[in-house]
Amino acid sequence: MHGALRPASGLARIAETPPVMKASQFFISTLKEAPADAEVVSHKLMMRAGLVKKLGAGIYTYMPMGLRVIRKVEAIVREEMNRAGAVELSMPVIQPAELWQETGRFEKMGPELLRIKDRHERDYVVQPTSEEVVTDIARQEIRSYKQLPKNFYQIQTKFRDERRPRFGLMRGREFTMKDAYSFDRDQDSAKASYQVMAQAYRKIFDRFGLTYRAVAADSGAIGGDLSEEFQVIAATGEDAIVYCPGSDYAANMEKAQALEPQAPRAAAAQALTKTPTPGKSTCADVAELLAVPLQTTVKSLVLATDTRNEAGEVVKTQVWLLLLRGDHDMNEVKVGKLPGLADFRFATVPEIEEHFGSKPGYLGPIGLKKPLKIVADRDVAVMADWICGANEADFHITGVNWARDLPEPDLVADIRNVVAGDASPDGQGVLAIERGIEVGHVFYLGTKYSQAMGATFLDVNGKPQFLEMGCYGIGITRLPAAAIEQNHDERGIIWPDAIAPFTLVLCPIGMDRSEEVKAAAHALYQEFLAAGVDVLLDDRGERPGAMFADWELIGVPHRLVISDRGLKEGQLEYQHRRDTEATKLAVADVVASIRGRLAA
Repeated sequence: MHGALRPASGLARIAETPPVMKASQFFISTLKEAPADAEVVSHKLMMRAGLVKKLGAGIYTYMPMGLRVIRKVEAIVREEMNRAGAVELSMPVIQPAELWQETGRFEKMGPELLRIKDRHERDYVVQPTSEEVVTDIARQEIRSYKQLPKNFYQIQTKFRDERRPRFGLMRGREFTMKDAYSFDRDQDSAKASYQVMAQAYRKIFDRFGLTYRAVAADSGAIGGDLSEEFQVIAATGEDAIVYCPGSDYAANMEKAQALEPQAPRAAAAQALTKTPTPGKSTCADVAELLAVPLQTTVKSLVLATDTRNEAGEVVKTQVWLLLLRGDHDMNEVKVGKLPGLADFRFATVPEIEEHFGSKPGYLGPIGLKKPLKIVADRDVAVMADWICGANEADFHITGVNWARDLPEPDLVADIRNVVAGDASPDGQGVLAIERGIEVGHVFYLGTKYSQAMGATFLDVNGKPQFLEMGCYGIGITRLPAAAIEQNHDERGIIWPDAIAPFTLVLCPIGMDRSEEVKAAAHALYQEFLAAGVDVLLDDRGERPGAMFADWELIGVPHRLVISDRGLKEGQLEYQHRRDTEATKLAVADVVASIRGRLAA
């Protein structure tokens, strides 16, 4: 070994110990180009870096490099769940349909629930989640209030038969999820358990090293009335996150409230006029033609609700007209919570023509052929001199005013998506919007499942009570994809230290030709291992350019280059994945220096 290396705390002696893992023993399979069907950045880079291989639509094999990332995600989740008092179990992937029929979800979940039959023609499902199974466990095992609270969790394979699986692991059909379920004796203790989980989730996502927001959310089909989503911030995210830069307020788009306008409705100042708008069927086109602000137009959305008999036959249909300002969009979740609109659908063209006498594009609330219920958004309810369709092709009506030209609406409600610049519901400023990827969700469920399945316990008074429940999910295999969407550049992935497949890669140049480089590389490898660093030694003999390109694509955050020249100078080249150029470190100090960087 070259003399310059001797001061490095016993490197020559340690080099005699055989290395535990080398790149040649591992499996590295990188691609220059992404497959043609890879759409988003994470999908492209995961395929190119050899983290996953596609087996079928929305179904992937986790290759060794990708599995190391997933295992690190699981380890962090498991540590924090255990620390929060949750107890791990594992529930079956294949579950009897009878449990799902008890809650009604066997039919309600629709085609996303994969249903199968065994050889005896008995019905089963491939689990998308496990509320039914864990509630079945609780109703058999939890008999007394003395056994509460309890929180069970698993890290397990799930399957949802997505109509259009896409974006790689972001929206696959088979995936791994951590799902936890809490059981309590009353609402107060259930909400306390919810808060314990919400705080545990914050610790988990802090440890991942990702930029995220916890946002108030709608509980959706799973039920419940207290809910938060954990969103990794990324420009390519599917979800819109609403937040106030001046406060802690944050919500997803479905949940974000649009405040009631403070200004009263102005008095009418224009005459009601039928105005030609040839070929202009959208609010934007009409506003441009008439040279007026888009905010003065009103869009008409026609919905319908069906009343069915016990046989499932439609016996009555109610048609609804929703009115929104031309620059606003309908919020389907808010609409679905209005009285009578829980199971709404969009009206058919025949239903629209029956009530309006016109095809869509020129609809409005004046001159209806058949009565219907009118719901106005809060902003529309205070508008004056507005513009809407005339229920006649190529015509709109200008100067429309409530009370003077048409009756007040049947219902005024918040039915729109908020927009940037709206007042924050907490009164602390205005709202901003950014994109996010949902990677976690916590719900307070109440007794939704315990009542459906008869899961009770004996309370302190000896009387049976329904268990109060919460559920808490983290997308284990979605999270690496979300991390990549947030952390990448033109060269590849940039992993946070906590979930990188390897934290440090040693890149010896010409180790097949230089005994000094080979010995130093092995010695450093052993010393980093002894220091507890997750390190890989690249002993493949690749040219420097190819070797560096592989590790930049894979995204290992820390790289140490060992070369003959560097050893002669007593220095090695260190470079973080985000650095534009390398830093020279003294051989004698390199392990301590890099350990310090990892600790920081």
